[in-house]
Amino acid sequence: MKPESKSIFISNLLIVVILFSTATSITAQEVVDEREFDYVEGSKKGVEYWGELKEEWSTCKNGSMQSPIDISILEVGIIPTLLNLKRNYQPGNATVKNRGHDIMLKWASGAAGSIEINGIVYYLQQCHWHSPSEHSINGIRYELELHMVHMSPDMKGKDKVVVVGVLYNIGQPDPFLAQFIEEIVSISDTKEERNVGLINPTEIQTDGYISTCYTYVGSLTVPPCSEGVLWIIDKRVITVSREQVHALRVAVHDYAEMNARPVQPLHAREIQLNIAKP
Repeated sequence: MKPESKSIFISNLLIVVILFSTATSITAQEVVDEREFDYVEGSKKGVEYWGELKEEWSTCKNGSMQSPIDISILEVGIIPTLLNLKRNYQPGNATVKNRGHDIMLKWASGAAGSIEINGIVYYLQQCHWHSPSEHSINGIRYELELHMVHMSPDMKGKDKVVVVGVLYNIGQPDPFLAQFIEEIVSISDTKEERNVGLINPTEIQTDGYISTCYTYVGSLTVPPCSEGVLWIIDKRVITVSREQVHALRVAVHDYAEMNARPVQPLHAREIQLNIAKP
């Protein structure tokens, strides 16, 4: 290996190590009762006021590693073949729940399997949808974004959080959503939920290996906006029907036309385009 090539390899490896060690354990999870905040423009509980509604939500206003972000190709560093990310999902009994501003699909702890990132296992807890997408690519927001929330407990009983984001354009219906869209339509009351039986996360339209993805360290996108979350945004964009997006929004009856937080300042954070090992 040439000296300059070796130097580049070591530099890229250090970036990966720093990126994954930056994801810290957090205790504050997403708010269960989403009626405490909203997305309505001009509302006193709207996104611009989240950090002032409660002391424990102050990070929403004062944090320096907030999500979502705009992923600009001008800001992205490329690290080939160093991120080994694979899915070890399995079918598990699940429920759909109306949380007030979104619909959540939740599995019993550990029932749906996990992802493994460079040998560390993170268990899938739940997924939910935001429309339009919260993350944007080169300033462009997509019609829908799925967040798959994974957790790995540490020795102190806290959780390390990894969220896999999947972006959607309008097109063919999403077969994963189609499995329980009727139950989503039926839960119009906040806190209402329905059992949807065995749901297999592998049916989300991504491969066993997420071959190319953006990674960065950010936060939860809803209060309390806790930081230290590792974000993995699949570079591929899949499709969803306009009717499916409409069903997700109508079901919550929150009088907002969207449930997406605006993009937040990058503050010199690293965004990496990772190509997983084959």
